Amino acid sequence: MSSQRPPRQGSRTAEQSAAPRDGATPALAVEGLSKQFGSGADAVTAVDDVSFRIEQGTVVGLLGPNGAGKTTTIKSILGLVLPDSGSVRIQGIDMSEHPRAAYRHVDGMLEGARNDYWRLTVRENLRYFSTIKGVKPDAVADRHERLLAKLDLLEKADEPVRDLSRGMKQKVSLASVLASESDLVFLDEPTLGLDVESSLTLRRELRRIVDERDLTAVVSSHDMDVIEDVCDRVIIMNEGEIIADDSVPAVLDQFTANAFAVTSPDITDDLLTMIRERFEVVDVTSAERGKRVEVATDSNGFYRLLALCRDHNVTLTGVGTVEPDLEDVFVEITGQER
Repeated sequence: MSSQRPPRQGSRTAEQSAAPRDGATPALAVEGLSKQFGSGADAVTAVDDVSFRIEQGTVVGLLGPNGAGKTTTIKSILGLVLPDSGSVRIQGIDMSEHPRAAYRHVDGMLEGARNDYWRLTVRENLRYFSTIKGVKPDAVADRHERLLAKLDLLEKADEPVRDLSRGMKQKVSLASVLASESDLVFLDEPTLGLDVESSLTLRRELRRIVDERDLTAVVSSHDMDVIEDVCDRVIIMNEGEIIADDSVPAVLDQFTANAFAVTSPDITDDLLTMIRERFEVVDVTSAERGKRVEVATDSNGFYRLLALCRDHNVTLTGVGTVEPDLEDVFVEITGQER
């Protein structure tokens, strides 16, 4: 667990995330999507009657454990898998009736850096993907340069992608998607392989482009910090169904704190052993004011922890609750183990 972040500036409320603005056509509308693999007794339902809408200018996190159905859902939306039933509308255009018109609005980064052409340079990749989307690359050259600068790719702009590190290739893939005129993008593990600083840069740039261009993004990631920092809304799937769909703050607010932390320079190894025997210790870290011990318990357990510290003459320099983060909520909703 980690301390709850303050709401991100500009994040939408649950009501704002759920409904199109001013009655506008949603960027994506999925209705009754279902898909089975196999037949008869061996049939496996990957997606079971899934419906949701995403308004323009929203970043939505799509989460779920392995086998939850999120990948099949994304591939069905993108036309890579033919669903058994249901409909997909992109900017109000029925994907099954007018696929070319619908997919002019869509781009995606799936399977990370495999999207790029490794023999082309970084800049050539951006120009190529703009061209195939019907955009003259010279007309958006300035945008490409700004994007390369923001993602720290300018120094590598004229190098073949194959010569770059994994993290740099990942950033080229994201740049290629964001360089197009698409107004709906799918990003699969966009920060995979990036160091902490590059990941933070990518998150900031994604939010800037979303807000500047009114872009709509669907982000699938196992990095809960990315989802919590970037997304306005989260959809959680399990066993082919949607089990949670709300704004990130609203999802977090559904769960009360179930962990507490005490900090003191007086917490010895012997006392820590006693605490472990009586409580579920979630984390132990060193802090400026001493050792910080975080335990999963209720309020009654917390009072017992304070009494144990008092009985051993421990002067506490820090006491408090630990608010659940998105990873905690995900684990509790899906029943997954850490």
